[in-house]
Amino acid sequence: MERRVVITGMGAITPIGNNVEENWKSILEKKCGIDKITFVDTTNFKTTMAGEVKNYNPEDYFELKEAKRLDRCSQFAMIAAREAFKDSKINNENTDFDRIGIFVSSGIGGLNTIQAQCNNLFEKGNKRVSPMFIPMGIVNMPAGNISIDLGLKGESMAIVSACASSTHSIGEAYKTIKYGSEDAIIAGGTEASICELGIAGFENMKALSSSTDKNRASIPFDKERSGFVMGEGAAMLVLEEYEHAKKRGAKIYAEVIGFGSTSDAYHITSPDPEGNGGAKAMIRAIEDAKIKPEDVDYINAHGTSTHLNDSTETKAIQKVFGDNSKKVMVSSTKSYTGHLLGAAGAIEAIYSVKALFEGKVPPTLNYKVRDEECDLDVVPNEVRDADIKIAMSNSLGFGGHNATIVFKKI
Repeated sequence: MERRVVITGMGAITPIGNNVEENWKSILEKKCGIDKITFVDTTNFKTTMAGEVKNYNPEDYFELKEAKRLDRCSQFAMIAAREAFKDSKINNENTDFDRIGIFVSSGIGGLNTIQAQCNNLFEKGNKRVSPMFIPMGIVNMPAGNISIDLGLKGESMAIVSACASSTHSIGEAYKTIKYGSEDAIIAGGTEASICELGIAGFENMKALSSSTDKNRASIPFDKERSGFVMGEGAAMLVLEEYEHAKKRGAKIYAEVIGFGSTSDAYHITSPDPEGNGGAKAMIRAIEDAKIKPEDVDYINAHGTSTHLNDSTETKAIQKVFGDNSKKVMVSSTKSYTGHLLGAAGAIEAIYSVKALFEGKVPPTLNYKVRDEECDLDVVPNEVRDADIKIAMSNSLGFGGHNATIVFKKI
């Protein structure tokens, strides 16, 4: 028997807000979170812009000793998970903690820790590598830390599929609850890779924007786009079985009704130029949701602001939606936050759910120059009031990973 799955809690810390309320306020006020990089000396880099988390002091959330034992990506994950869990109002009186899972992803994991400990090794010798290096750096540790922090004892995992990671986590959480294995799951992603090593790696791939104008750096679907902008942060959603949520009187934000996932089988970094893999992921999600393409009102696109991603994602949307591809609203909130890599899908899922819940569609910010290759309604620059019923969120990752999740207003 298939069970219904709903969203009952959300948490976030991103370049545009240190909780969900601040994030959504920034969306509505069209506040871009991209600015000059402050905690890396960019003198020798072409890249000078990023989406950094603002006004962040670890000691506001953790004891000093604990903070030193947590990589920045684990800190962000725990902060977002605490908010989502509190928002859900789940406790050990209304829910069995043995049946709450943690599906939390990171595309890269503790890159700041990896960089720092490599520096220690080569500058000071092997004896100076921290004994905390491994548990701070490995990709599964944000999920493990959330489990320990909240006392949750259900299934715990970290799905890694580059920039599709957290959408895969949400999708797999949805399936796990749908088929009865857990009653609730904290699902999402976290990333904190704005360091010399991270910037150098992406810059030397020629993937990053070298714009020095914060309002023209991350410009998805704009003809003048030249690369993505790195962002950081975390976002978590509490997925819960519908009857369980209803029984305990939970606030329900939206229902998860479909998930689709495919591989391009094309190239390690470039998407299939015809958008076939992305299209098939959307089709699978639509079929799983038991809806028609024309039922989708809004798509939160992967929309990275690279030429290849935006043009091929447009082709994928056109393949799936046909004549309706010019009618469905399609925006990229990476114009606000930059690209949160493995955490991108989770924060974009939250923005999609908020769009359903609040009846307001986030725009593609700082859009100026129309690109005929991206012939879509990209909701340019202005928040749009719309009573949307179904929203879709796309994520695409290096290695050809494609993932799509579908939400319904409830």
